[in-house]
Amino acid sequence: MNASTFYRIAAVLLVLFALGHTLGFRRSDPNLLGSMRLTRFDVQGFNHTYWDLIVAAGFSVGVFYLFAAIVAWQLGALPAPTLALMRGTAWASSLCLAALAVVSWRYLLILPIAFSILITLCLIAAAWFSGKQVPVPPS
Repeated sequence: MNASTFYRIAAVLLVLFALGHTLGFRRSDPNLLGSMRLTRFDVQGFNHTYWDLIVAAGFSVGVFYLFAAIVAWQLGALPAPTLALMRGTAWASSLCLAALAVVSWRYLLILPIAFSILITLCLIAAAWFSGKQVPVPPS
């Protein structure tokens, strides 16, 4: 397998993760959700509930995963010499998803943990192979 294949696999997993996260984060115990929707507070001139903050964070993460999927797909479409020059972006993406895997491991459930780990492994493999495919000429 080559870097492009790993990027494409990561992109598909990221889209699935975004969909699952966006549709799934709002499913919880109705009693808990009810109390989160009823507890109101003022912050910086806005009146919100805890539920508002959870929804905002959940949708923000979903948007981030879609963005990451687009970046991974585009990295997978680059020719090998260009991809070799993008190793900084490749490793930054890997580290970012690895950090999310740690957060998932600490605070979330098995499905987000599994997705985070699989995506991280794909991005690490893609970053590794992106430098191996074509030697970068000296500048």
